[in-house]
Amino acid sequence: MMRRFAFALFALLALAVPAAAQTQGESPIKITADVFVVDDETKLATFTGSVVVVRKDMTVWAAKVVVDYGEGGPSNIKSFVATGNVRIKTNDQDATGDRAVYDPKAETLKLTGNVMVVNASSTVGGPDLLIDLNANTTTFTGGRDGRVTGVFTPQ
Repeated sequence: MMRRFAFALFALLALAVPAAAQTQGESPIKITADVFVVDDETKLATFTGSVVVVRKDMTVWAAKVVVDYGEGGPSNIKSFVATGNVRIKTNDQDATGDRAVYDPKAETLKLTGNVMVVNASSTVGGPDLLIDLNANTTTFTGGRDGRVTGVFTPQ
């Protein structure tokens, strides 16, 4: 389930920047922010101010989303970083944290800072969450900022 969640998050944000170049059959993407800046010199696209990204059955909220893209333009994403009260909601999960970083080359998604993932039968929280899409693993770590806590309800 976490793998599907991470992939859906990546797909949502990967498609967010080139939304105007939608192809037939893709779900529309709606992005609202106070400011949107594309800097071709630094290869950064930045959305700031109560950013909301909506696609199909997923919504991402953050104070700021920065997309680092390559020579191919904004659709050639190297990484994205969402910061400031990050919330990611799908039909079956709701995740929150201070910062989310996706690395498409490593195929990892890291959510850090007061991470909480809630679904119908469980709640898991901790300082850090790493989802490795290649290995199909989800790792919560406690570290010096605290311990991992989980509450699981049998169904």
